[in-house]
Amino acid sequence: MAVIELENMSFYGFHGCFDEEQKIGTHFRVDLEFEADTFKAEQSDNINDTVNYLSVYQTIKRVFEEPSHLLERTARKIGDTLLKEYPQMEYCKIKITKKNPPLGGKLDGVSVSLVLRRTGSK
Repeated sequence: MAVIELENMSFYGFHGCFDEEQKIGTHFRVDLEFEADTFKAEQSDNINDTVNYLSVYQTIKRVFEEPSHLLERTARKIGDTLLKEYPQMEYCKIKITKKNPPLGGKLDGVSVSLVLRRTGSK
């Protein structure tokens, strides 16, 4: 098994509970870590024998563009979609950071991390 990470993906989205967040939007960072069996690709050096990172990125972008009130909901949608569309993934950890959240104080961001494991995996 290999651990593969897509780090610091930047998106602009309209997630949040406040009307302003849903209308104006803000910047988000998404990090993904997943585990997959890459033995065949290690031998063949063929992209068709592994998880295509571009495809994974495009899947995350597509799902992220669907607004949600909660980061928890967005993380769940991303994780569920990844495990459904990429059967090679045994586990994934999604971290979504909302930059400069409207919490009435100075902070860089607020994050939600969600870990999902394929049902029946070891």
